Amino acid sequence: MLSHQSEKMSLMLTAKNHSIPLSDGNRIPIIGLGTYGDPRTTPKGTARECVKLAIDVGYRQFDGALVYFNEHEVGQAIREKITDGTVRREDIFYCGKLWSTFHPPELVRPALERTLKTLQLDYVDLYIIELPMAFKPGDKFYPKDKNGKYIYHETDLCATWEALEACKDAGLTKSLGVSNFNRRQLELILNKPGLKHRPVSNQVECHPYFTQPKLLEFCRQNDIVVVGYSPLGTSRDASWVNLKCPPLLEDEVLVSIGKKYNKSPAQVALRFNIQRGVVVIPKSFNPQRITKNFQIFDFSLTDDEMKLMEGLNKNIRFVELLMWSDHPEYPFHDDY
Repeated sequence: MLSHQSEKMSLMLTAKNHSIPLSDGNRIPIIGLGTYGDPRTTPKGTARECVKLAIDVGYRQFDGALVYFNEHEVGQAIREKITDGTVRREDIFYCGKLWSTFHPPELVRPALERTLKTLQLDYVDLYIIELPMAFKPGDKFYPKDKNGKYIYHETDLCATWEALEACKDAGLTKSLGVSNFNRRQLELILNKPGLKHRPVSNQVECHPYFTQPKLLEFCRQNDIVVVGYSPLGTSRDASWVNLKCPPLLEDEVLVSIGKKYNKSPAQVALRFNIQRGVVVIPKSFNPQRITKNFQIFDFSLTDDEMKLMEGLNKNIRFVELLMWSDHPEYPFHDDY
């Protein structure tokens, strides 16, 4: 259930002031722009233009990754908006990710430095382990053997985490977190002997059809902020999406609540999560949707509406990441 603290905090958030505290003393904006775009189909310059627009709209958090192949555009957009005086660097929150071919400790800092060089920024605000599973290190981000099977690599998450801690100590990132970790994998880090910096966040799929109540409660108890990706459902890309999932934004409950507040089902879905204290990072390269997705601070859902939406949970994932399904650490084998 929703904690009173999360509810109270969410009601105080505004378009101009919408960051929430992290356990290390830093803050994270409760809504960010996801910047993933299929590099094969997204026209060059799209990410740059959309990030610039998003900053003008009021977004201050940007969620990126080396394997999105567009960090150079995102970094350029941020730098241009700093140069024209719209924002200062300290106003922007950028999350970068350690990809699965860089888990060996000696590869962690070079991977982060590669991201910083691509962004042309001195530091990122949050650096996270993208997945608890590793691929074979090398030049290929998605290594396969001669039979077309992915080549996994044994990983020691605690050793990887120690290398991340050193990056924070060196000032390359302000905060550290994880993504797609279940409870067992989080406990591995939290219980690590000599832990210096705790994970402040866990980025996972989270929306009204997949509300993650157990993981959310565990993270709350451990001062870990949940960052919800695919908060509106997701694209229908068969390579990584479960196409059997019904389209979230056509749900009658979201539609009817939206009509009451003169809001779209997407805005209702986003509002639902932020009232639970869940950070949302909807991805869009559509200027109208980028603008509308941010317009979630001028209404709030009642307790009854929150309960109604919590009741929509079907425990179904849109994002299956089937490339990892044979991996023993595949986090989606566990309940949470």
